[in-house]
Amino acid sequence: MSAPLRPRPAAPRGAAVPPGGASAGAPLTFPRTLTVGVIGAGRVGAVLGAALAAAGHRVVAASGVSGAAKARIALLLPGTRNRSATSVARAATDLLIVAVPDDALAPVVAGLAETGALHPGQVVAHTSGAHGLAVLAPAAAVGAHPLALHPAMTFTGTPDDLGRLPGISYGVTAPAELRPLAARLVADLGGVPEWVGEADRPLYHAALAHGANHLVTLVNEAADRLRDAGVTNPEKVLAPLLRAALENALRLGDDALTGPVSRGDAGTVRRHLARLAQAAPESVAPYLALARRSADRAIAAGRLRPVDAESLLDVLAGMEVAA
Repeated sequence: MSAPLRPRPAAPRGAAVPPGGASAGAPLTFPRTLTVGVIGAGRVGAVLGAALAAAGHRVVAASGVSGAAKARIALLLPGTRNRSATSVARAATDLLIVAVPDDALAPVVAGLAETGALHPGQVVAHTSGAHGLAVLAPAAAVGAHPLALHPAMTFTGTPDDLGRLPGISYGVTAPAELRPLAARLVADLGGVPEWVGEADRPLYHAALAHGANHLVTLVNEAADRLRDAGVTNPEKVLAPLLRAALENALRLGDDALTGPVSRGDAGTVRRHLARLAQAAPESVAPYLALARRSADRAIAAGRLRPVDAESLLDVLAGMEVAA
């Protein structure tokens, strides 16, 4: 049996390289088992490295400086050497995963390119949701193949995360010739690719942050206000209600809207706002913003007739002026 083909070298240093890192053309060919390195053994990087190792790839090196990162490497990537970022980049002959915070990504990639740690034919993939391929331009300039591979999941950095990966979506931005490899990597991780255009990465990431991160804030706000009302175990009260609301929203869209805003109950909303202003004035502005947006969506969906919304909108507008 012939040996698997290595990645086709891209343009040499100094040659013109279009966005995407290589000239558009036939799909690039890679070995079935990739030699992988992970820069940034945080919650995401260590877990994805472990998942790739479980899929049969060789994770040969990872970088982690903090005590928590070193512990993740030992737990999730046993036997993988903890090396400097530059050493990891050189060891990752097929695939380098850069899983660092969004604002650190550009300087990390630029530094690796400047030190000569990256090389032609290597795939450099980041896990940022907010960035696309542009942030990997220094890697593409030296002949590496850029890939944006973002898992749409929240991570704890523990083995429990591995059980959550099957079936999740990955926001993928890739040059055309790298799409087959990107699809294979996502399949190896048990996921589903969602192809996101370069210009749409910020919107894609904003949607996820709005839905997941702000949901955490909203749930904790609700729990705090229940405590203010004397409820000793707000989690017990909220759990069945919020689970049903989330399931209904995902299944029914705006038809899942219920409550005083969707009914146009201006008096109830006025009393909510008056009591919030006394007990938790910091919650008034978020309540107003969400109530107004809920009203707009309820009207657009036909759940709330404009004539029935007039009094409610007057209450919201009055409180916005007062705030």
